[in-house]
Amino acid sequence: MNLIDSGQETVSALETADHTRLDVSPTLDAVRRSKLGQFLTPAPVAKFMARMFDTLPDEVHLLDAGAGVGSLTAAFVHELCSRRGPTRSLDVTAFEVDPELAQHLARTLEVCAVECRAAGITFTSRIVQEDYILHSGEPLLSEHTVSRQYDCAILNPPYAKINLGSKARKTLKLLGIETSNLYAAFVAIALDQLKTGGQLVAITPRSFCNGAYFEPFRRFILKHSALKQIHLYESRKKAFKDDEVLQENIIYRLEKAVKQQRTVTISSSHSPQDESCTTREVPFSEVVLPTDQHAYIRLAVSEEDSDLAHRVSTLPCSLIELGLTVSTGRVVDFRAREHLRKEPAEGAVPLIYATHFDNGFVSWPKASKKPNALALTAETASLMVPRGTYVLTKRFTSKEERRRIVAAIYDPNRVSAEQVGFENHLNYFHLNGQGAPADLAKGLALFLNSTAVDQYFRQFSGHTQVNATDLRGLRYPTVNQLKKLGQNYGESLPTQAQIDELIEPLL
Repeated sequence: MNLIDSGQETVSALETADHTRLDVSPTLDAVRRSKLGQFLTPAPVAKFMARMFDTLPDEVHLLDAGAGVGSLTAAFVHELCSRRGPTRSLDVTAFEVDPELAQHLARTLEVCAVECRAAGITFTSRIVQEDYILHSGEPLLSEHTVSRQYDCAILNPPYAKINLGSKARKTLKLLGIETSNLYAAFVAIALDQLKTGGQLVAITPRSFCNGAYFEPFRRFILKHSALKQIHLYESRKKAFKDDEVLQENIIYRLEKAVKQQRTVTISSSHSPQDESCTTREVPFSEVVLPTDQHAYIRLAVSEEDSDLAHRVSTLPCSLIELGLTVSTGRVVDFRAREHLRKEPAEGAVPLIYATHFDNGFVSWPKASKKPNALALTAETASLMVPRGTYVLTKRFTSKEERRRIVAAIYDPNRVSAEQVGFENHLNYFHLNGQGAPADLAKGLALFLNSTAVDQYFRQFSGHTQVNATDLRGLRYPTVNQLKKLGQNYGESLPTQAQIDELIEPLL
């Protein structure tokens, strides 16, 4: 490693950046940090990302958008100098809108220049203290401006929503990019700015891998690039542990405008500090199923995961073929605040929250901070569903919960009411708006509560939200198989071991 003498001790550009990160991170204004979605990249993560780049050209133009204190560029320089390959010049364009971070970034780039010079590599750089999205739209507004193209992009983009009426959202529309999240916008723009054959390495939340919200972004990257490698950390808390970021993050490498996607390398390690990786190369058709109309990105880290994915994805029935539908609970409580009732009352119907889940059934009423009922009025009538047996699942689970999919039965024999309201944080399975046969509903709840379904779901979902779209996309056993399975659902949910033993013959 090329080292730089600071006068008192010998440090590299990456060490300089990481020392700065540790000093600066705790001092950043919390409100502005939240608004900008700033989380600075630790050195072990940055080094791993830099190592993911494949063969580099003689002259490299590097983009680092949302550069922070320059950790990613410093890691790229470290990797470039260590390889001693054909590259003889490196030109860096670093975007950083925060003035304080830009000052630290300038110091990191100075040390990068010295490190490159020691390795015989010409180094040039520029810092652009402008909004990356708005700056990227400027060439479209001026016939005299030429957009820069890059050989490589290395990104830890900001994590934040983009308001619908903002300048950034309007610029994205001009660029032909549909997303309302900053990290997806940064990746899409950077990919667009790469030369053909250029490489992009990014660390982002894993949330884009599934769900309708990120489907346009998934389709954009799959249309314009090949997905070459994806890396996961088994511990969701390790990648940005100094900043208490709990999102599950993944690192991935894209190659611009490759016509045919063949294989994807999927790797994993426990944490950035873990030097050993589990690696497997899989056909692209296992990562994005050809039959998947929503283009979910599925990550089977092991052969066991791949086998499970095959068994679950080849189950005989779709939800439609079962005659069932899944919907999101209709009651948004803050919009119906005046109609909420703390306790059951005359003229009110049961209002069911996740807090009412109790050992596989809904237990109502229940003493909690949540209301137990909703007044039945002309305004709320459309929020109710009729008496019947429903399968409910939580739309959100806490990070501490063992399972992602948690299902329970709403049994009308346990709740005396002709109508019921399901709160918006629940999904409910129904038969054309009515309850389902009890044995079918119970079998479905057992299936959803199985370890196999939970592990399969985790292959394409890296967050704690379970959307109705995800549940519609699952494959299921037949109606008769589920009805027979439901006969094993007694007065309480069977143990996990018992559920898994019952489900195994169906897979």
